[in-house]
Amino acid sequence: MLVTFFFFSSMDTIAKILVTSDIPAMQVAFTRYLSHFAFVFLVYFPRHGVRIFQSRTPRIQALRAIALLSSTVFNFAALAYLPLTVTTAIFFASPLAVCLLSIPILNEHIGIRRLSAVFVGFIGVVVITQAWNANFHWAMFMSLAAFLSASTYFVLTRKIAGIDNNSVTQIYASGFATIVLAPVAFFVWTTPASALEWGLLFLIGILGAVGHSLLTLAHRFAQASTLAPLVYVQIIYITTFSWIFFNTAPDFWTIVGTGIIVASGLYIWLRESRAPA
Repeated sequence: MLVTFFFFSSMDTIAKILVTSDIPAMQVAFTRYLSHFAFVFLVYFPRHGVRIFQSRTPRIQALRAIALLSSTVFNFAALAYLPLTVTTAIFFASPLAVCLLSIPILNEHIGIRRLSAVFVGFIGVVVITQAWNANFHWAMFMSLAAFLSASTYFVLTRKIAGIDNNSVTQIYASGFATIVLAPVAFFVWTTPASALEWGLLFLIGILGAVGHSLLTLAHRFAQASTLAPLVYVQIIYITTFSWIFFNTAPDFWTIVGTGIIVASGLYIWLRESRAPA
């Protein structure tokens, strides 16, 4: 999961570079899924043939694809207006939603200590964003929609883990998004100004393909509510990338909040590792 979120953080960083360079968010999302689809098709079709299109849970796969697509589009759109650290911090509310959704959808039992640790982690997010004195931007609504969609995606990923092959899951998610976004991208298309921008557009898809493959694999070995708090590690990646690419150094509150988040995640991991088999 740590490698997974490194890829996701890299993807968000590249997306922000592109959308702030006047490349439409819908175009970035389309090329992200087009290259994702091409990558997984070339990897899995020679080995599995048409079986990569045969799902035992087509309805859940479709809902999962919708959730992932919605999360990506809303997040990329928000990145045009909000700092990476803000969009990522809002996204960190997803573990709480995942824990709650895991109860009715996955029939998982969430102990009070784990739930409390998630709340503590969310306090760390509030500290990082300094919500008590920040000016509210309308784009935060898009970021909130992104985190709600992502929470649904995480739970549905756990729902189908071990049922459908990873190749089927990847094809459904990337193929659905590519088909839906294609007509929209056609009308808003802006030709990239350099070979670097072209490369970044398609690199996003590769990062997404590998990241989501690792995410699906992780959900086969652990509960969704256990894995969810590990999303907090993204703040370390995002803070570093923001400093390197956007010259935004972490401030005091970012350091304090990150400490709270990491401590929360480690506590949950320790609780799970000590739980009886």
